[in-house]
Amino acid sequence: MKKVEAIIKPFKLDDVKDRLDEVGVKGMVVTEVRGFGRQMGHVELFADASTQFLPKIKIEVVVPDYMVEEVVEAIVEAASSGRVGDGKIFVIDVEDAVRIRTGESGEDALI
Repeated sequence: MKKVEAIIKPFKLDDVKDRLDEVGVKGMVVTEVRGFGRQMGHVELFADASTQFLPKIKIEVVVPDYMVEEVVEAIVEAASSGRVGDGKIFVIDVEDAVRIRTGESGEDALI
């Protein structure tokens, strides 16, 4: 299993959610976050020198290994605006998952 974390622009959330639903993602966690990347929060390359924490959305999904490529592609397609600051995607190994209500574990906990 893998955890896919995507940091995206807030206005792209609905598009990403809809695409993930289309590829079969059954659940996700969405968090409002603030941060900056390579441009240090500058809106334009030559903006003032102060660093700004820009509003972003973090989406987290845990999926079976066979779904990772499709999930990443779906996020890229839905979140891309072609502009600086579109975001990043991180893919992280997940050792186990447990559904609290039933005690199911592994991929069974994801379904």
